[in-house]
Amino acid sequence: MNKKLLCSVLSLTLGLSLLTGCSSSGASNEDVIKIGGLGPLTGDAATYGQSVKNGAQLYVDEINNAGGINGKKIELIFEDDQADPNSSMQAFNKLVNNDKVVGIVGPTTSGAALAVAPNATSQKIPMITPSGTEPTITVKGGDYVFRGCFIDSFQGEMLAKYAKESLGKTTAAVLYNAGSDYSKGIADAFKAKFEALGGKITDYSSYNNGDTDFNAQLTSIKSNNPDVLVLPDYYNVVSLIAKQARDNGITSQFLGGDGWESEELATIGGNAVNGALYLNHYYSEDEDEQVKSFVDAYTAKYNAAPDAFAALSYDSTRILLDAVAASGDYSPEKIIEAMKATDLDNVTGKITFDENRSAVKSATIIKVDGDKKVLVDKVNP
Repeated sequence: MNKKLLCSVLSLTLGLSLLTGCSSSGASNEDVIKIGGLGPLTGDAATYGQSVKNGAQLYVDEINNAGGINGKKIELIFEDDQADPNSSMQAFNKLVNNDKVVGIVGPTTSGAALAVAPNATSQKIPMITPSGTEPTITVKGGDYVFRGCFIDSFQGEMLAKYAKESLGKTTAAVLYNAGSDYSKGIADAFKAKFEALGGKITDYSSYNNGDTDFNAQLTSIKSNNPDVLVLPDYYNVVSLIAKQARDNGITSQFLGGDGWESEELATIGGNAVNGALYLNHYYSEDEDEQVKSFVDAYTAKYNAAPDAFAALSYDSTRILLDAVAASGDYSPEKIIEAMKATDLDNVTGKITFDENRSAVKSATIIKVDGDKKVLVDKVNP
């Protein structure tokens, strides 16, 4: 696609503020605007970080192919933080002090985002975590911290509402990771909302980071025979729990949050996760034209279907760069003001920000069907 045609397409989908990148500019083509990325490229959560990196790079490439912003090319410098708060802080410091980035997409995981966020505000670095769902990230982080996804409490509440009102379930067990703010946040919100709707929690059990044997908790859950078993953790853990649950004879409907989203879920979990339902940020086979265009472009570039982390990263990178373009002088104060004013139809839905700079948006309910994922419902705030 030639530059003129690409600019025409982008003008319809990316907002007028980026059109200056498609016009003549006195700026040298060697000039670069650097943005940072933070996420795990190694370790247990590596698939999340790789998806976030890919989604961000895809959007950066699209902008650069259209001439950049005001004639300046965008460079994404993505650092592996191993989903570790200390490693994420070190990577953040490198991006800010050595690479001189104007903003950061990330961190990817909640624990890392909580560690980095206050420093983003103290150093006036606009930051948008695409997937850090822990509720206090933006509150504790301050004015320079945004998130492109919904929060853990929203996930828990929506799962409870869906279980009680759409599935008609009356009893539920919850098994969560006591060492994970993400997992506990969803668990607490589910319990409160499910009970408020008249449901009964039969078990509210926990385990610790690194645990691989869940039989003690599952034995108790089995004896109470709940309608649903809520497993609010990441794919690599819940797939193991699901296997042990089925081996223990538990037939409950499994429910989970966005941490279930990974191509590895079915590979690890096998038949145990078949039929499980989880809440997610978007559905890759949605008929929406913007979703289709994103999926086609991502698949062509990476030879793989984009998961929700890739889509959230693509949207978050768009929000950051749209604000960079609108700022005029790339000052952090003007960038965050432009981000606060976001009102965009994105791949993961129409996005605005609430008073705490968290995205306000809809969610999808996905069913695991073998090695496929099927959209079964959409829920709104």
